Amino acid sequence: MERVELNSEYIVEVESVARVYKMGEVEVHALKGVDLRVKRGEAIGIMGPSGSGKTTLLNLIGALDSPTQGTVKVDGEDITRLSERALTRYRRDKISFIFQFFNIIPVLSAYENVELPLLIAGVDEYSRREKTDRLLEMVGLSDRAEHRPDELSGGEQQRVAIARALAKPDGASSSVVVLADEPTGDLDYTTGQEILEVLVSLTKGEGGTLITVTHDPEVGEKMDRVYRMRDGKIVDE
Repeated sequence: MERVELNSEYIVEVESVARVYKMGEVEVHALKGVDLRVKRGEAIGIMGPSGSGKTTLLNLIGALDSPTQGTVKVDGEDITRLSERALTRYRRDKISFIFQFFNIIPVLSAYENVELPLLIAGVDEYSRREKTDRLLEMVGLSDRAEHRPDELSGGEQQRVAIARALAKPDGASSSVVVLADEPTGDLDYTTGQEILEVLVSLTKGEGGTLITVTHDPEVGEKMDRVYRMRDGKIVDE
C-alpha cells in the first residue's frame, strides 16, 4: 500500500471513527464519530468514566480492533486498510502497549523481557545487548537485570514493561506510539508518581509519542494535553 503523509506533524489521526458491537440483538455504540489528532512526540491523556470508550479507542490505534466506520492513520498510513501481515509488522514496529497489570513474561528475567522484542525484530546480538542495557539503566534497573518478575516489586515490574515498550530497532523510535492503559492503576500513590515520571521522560527521550488512558486526574496533569470522553465521544480538551 502506498504511504501518504498528509501532515507529518501528526503521528496519529483518527477521523470520524465509530465502533459498534453486537450483543445478540442489541447494538452497543462504543465510539460515536471520534476525531483525534496527536502530534509526534506528544504525551496525551484520555480520561473518562468506565464505559466511555477510552480503551476501545486505544485498541483501535493499536490495531487490536478495527472501526465500524472512519479511518485511523498512524505515521501517515491508514491502518484500517492494511493486510493481516502488514498489521503484524505495524504492531511489532510502531506500537507498544503498557498495561495496568504489567504483562511481562514471568519465566524471563528483566533483561530477557526487555530484549525479547528486539530478538523478535531480528536485531543483532551486539545491538540488542547495547539497547537492552541502556534501557534498563534508564529505568534504574541495571542491578536487577537478572531478576525474574516474582523477585521484583510492582513498581520495578512496571519499569521493566516501560523499558520493553521502548525496545525497538534503531531508527524506529520516532515512529513508536506507546499506548498505556491505566499504567499506574495497580500501584500505590508514590510508586505510581515515580512510574509516571519515568514513562513520560523515557518515551519523550526516545523520541516516541505517548497516549495514556486513565481515571487518575494526577496522571492527566503530567500530560501535554488531556481529552475527556463520555458516552463514546470526546467531549472536551
